[in-house]
Amino acid sequence: MEIIIIAAISLALFFDFVNGFHDSANAIATIVVTRVLSAHQAVLIAALGNFIGAFFFPVAVATTVGRGIVDPKAVSEIVIISGLIGAIVWDLITWRMGLPTSSSHALIGGLVGAALVGSGWGAVKWSGVVRTAEFIVIAPILGIVGAMVFTLVVFFLVRNKRPGNVDKYFRKLQLISSTFYAISHGTNDAQKTMGVISALLLSSGFISSFYVPVWVILSAHAAIALGTYFGGWRIVKTLGTKIKRLRPVDGFAAETSGGLVLLFTALSGIPVSTTHVISGAVIGVGSVKNISSVRWIVARRIFWAWIFTIPMSAMVAAFTFMILNNFLK
Repeated sequence: MEIIIIAAISLALFFDFVNGFHDSANAIATIVVTRVLSAHQAVLIAALGNFIGAFFFPVAVATTVGRGIVDPKAVSEIVIISGLIGAIVWDLITWRMGLPTSSSHALIGGLVGAALVGSGWGAVKWSGVVRTAEFIVIAPILGIVGAMVFTLVVFFLVRNKRPGNVDKYFRKLQLISSTFYAISHGTNDAQKTMGVISALLLSSGFISSFYVPVWVILSAHAAIALGTYFGGWRIVKTLGTKIKRLRPVDGFAAETSGGLVLLFTALSGIPVSTTHVISGAVIGVGSVKNISSVRWIVARRIFWAWIFTIPMSAMVAAFTFMILNNFLK
């Protein structure tokens, strides 16, 4: 049995690596496309920011994922493994398609699908699932509105400045905003894996009450940081050029406003999608100057991928659970 637990924890950390790999574009797309940093420099900063997030913020999101999505009594090694496989498969499919979808929602969908097949309807805490699903819409709206307001304020402050000076100034500021976004991204996304591992430790009797051990915090942040370092460039292209081509001032506004939204939701214990937030922020920045500059066909394609994330990852997880359960029996 301990071998299965070790395998489940290892798979959870691998999911965290895939999460960082899949979502690396969230933190670096804008700064790479605006040519403030090279791709290699950007991923180093993003990976460092993802890891630093472990030392500054509480684990409210981890608690929500660990106790607020699936009844802890229904959590087992097979449920965790199946849920993680469902999330990883969907992440890799959307990465291959170049779509910036939510690893967080893929994980939640995977857990729900596996728990439904394993323990029935009552195993899922639907209030937590509904709250998470609501933020499929709310998170990008927060990103859009926040970025629009922030961009308008920035444009007002530099309205009398020469374009060349503005560009030079915001190329430096974007170093700060990109790092800030990477820290908030790591704080939000690494906590989902922390919650899964802690729920597994609780159900297996390794801890007597729900909390997140220090080694879980450090290993989760290390895994997502490594994934970010080896990140996926297909999604960088989608976020940075296909939705709206960005300038340094645009990148600064998108990263800063998106980072503030993620910080607020992380402190509130809401497991939102960092992908949804930054995609919304990029759209918001583009809409301020000229709404037609946003490539809405691409945005619609991304939106539909968001809608399908939870049900598709749930289906993969449910199918995986049935296979593993029969095999282990």
